[in-house]
Amino acid sequence: MEVLKVSHSSAPNKVAGAIAGVLSKTDEVELQAIGAGAVNQAVKAIAIAKRFVEAKGKEIYVIPGFVEVEVGSEKRTGIKFKVVAKSTGEAVEEKEAEVNNVNKEQ
Repeated sequence: MEVLKVSHSSAPNKVAGAIAGVLSKTDEVELQAIGAGAVNQAVKAIAIAKRFVEAKGKEIYVIPGFVEVEVGSEKRTGIKFKVVAKSTGEAVEEKEAEVNNVNKEQ
């Protein structure tokens, strides 16, 4: 999976273009951000990329988590965002299956 590193000075539109570019070739990409400013830019980029990806008939899903990143000789904890793209039809089928499973459990 391709990893994009986002900093506080990253331009959200450019990061969004990179996300959309990777998702046009594969179904997932990971963003890594260290610090509040970088996380802010990453979230904005994901929101912008959502529009680009939806225009191509796909939906995106984001799975956040923690990541240990080595900066120089120091280990830092950052936030990672796994961004997954699914075709709109595939996403609808999964949501319907999820609703059906919940209804069966009740």
